[in-house]
Amino acid sequence: MNIKDERMKERLKELAAEYLNRESTRAALLTVTNIDLSEDLKSVRILLSVMPKEKEYGAVDFANRHRREFAEYIKKHSRIHFLPFITFAADLGEQNRQRISELLESEQ
Repeated sequence: MNIKDERMKERLKELAAEYLNRESTRAALLTVTNIDLSEDLKSVRILLSVMPKEKEYGAVDFANRHRREFAEYIKKHSRIHFLPFITFAADLGEQNRQRISELLESEQ
């Protein structure tokens, strides 16, 4: 990935965090943990960490229902000319990392 793509990923991460912070009901803490940008730049998957875990399905569903509004937010607050297809998903890697940390702490 070149530097332009990395900047696009970082900007999308910032915009997603701002948008979700502004639009969420605050029933759960939503954190944008990573951005998966396709090689052809036609799709992006925004990975979220949700606390508490029980609210994860609802939070990801909320984010996916607001994809169109988020795309408008991107257009308004950035100079990204070609918008990729956006999806939101739970960050399973972050969940696994947290579980490993819990297991390591319980052994001590």
